[in-house]
Amino acid sequence: MDISYREDKEIRVDQAIDLYLRSTLGQRRPVGRPDIFEGMLKNATLVLTAWDGEVLVGIARTLTDFTYVAYLADLAVDLAYQRKGIGRELVRRTRLCLEPSCTIVLLAAPAADSYYAGLGFEPNPRGWVLRGEW
Repeated sequence: MDISYREDKEIRVDQAIDLYLRSTLGQRRPVGRPDIFEGMLKNATLVLTAWDGEVLVGIARTLTDFTYVAYLADLAVDLAYQRKGIGRELVRRTRLCLEPSCTIVLLAAPAADSYYAGLGFEPNPRGWVLRGEW
């Protein structure tokens, strides 16, 4: 398996939706709303992707000021490619794009708690969510 990584915001909406459906993240994202997905891709500050040839197999989508805080909004890896280090590498590359002073925060699915702990993330019970309508 030869995975290539790119900093690339030129992902087609259908490619992104297909990846989210092939990961578990599609259950918690507006995959039925291509218009929202277009905005998610276009307006993210930092988008890093993983490719197997021409197939998008992973994405790290971040909103950040690069110096103080980075919100890792999405980390999605195709189920068939999980447990191969792709998510870990996307997080590592995200970190390299940020100043050392920058803190990465995220909201994890309950099933992913142990995964993020294994990457060095610490839990924080003070997160709050005010959901939008979609």
